[in-house]
Amino acid sequence: QVQIEESGGGSVQPGGSLRLSCTASGYTLDYYAIGWFRQAPGKERERVACISRVSSSDGAAYYGDSVKGRFTISRDIAKNTVYLQMNSLKDEDTAVYYCAADPNGCYSDQRLAYWGQGTQVTVSS
Repeated sequence: QVQIEESGGGSVQPGGSLRLSCTASGYTLDYYAIGWFRQAPGKERERVACISRVSSSDGAAYYGDSVKGRFTISRDIAKNTVYLQMNSLKDEDTAVYYCAADPNGCYSDQRLAYWGQGTQVTVSS
């Protein structure tokens, strides 16, 4: 199975920036669509971004409406890493952020996806 690890979370003030990283051990992420999801206490899990398999699009990206224009997802093939650059952060961005590697693309139900353990992002004054 793919072992996923997220990193880069932390605490920032509103308007600040963070960059999250998603890596895998043993497997290349090239064959997976990589999605970033978040979940705040008492709220449903929300998909915030996804990047397509390298073979299908070489980096086509998709974003949730709540983060368009503020977040950017990218893939560094040489480092086997996917990044989520988060700018202009708001209080409502506070959540645990999860990376998911999905063999069935960006619009699957994530039933066969491999998930990381999450990284906490806190935005507050």
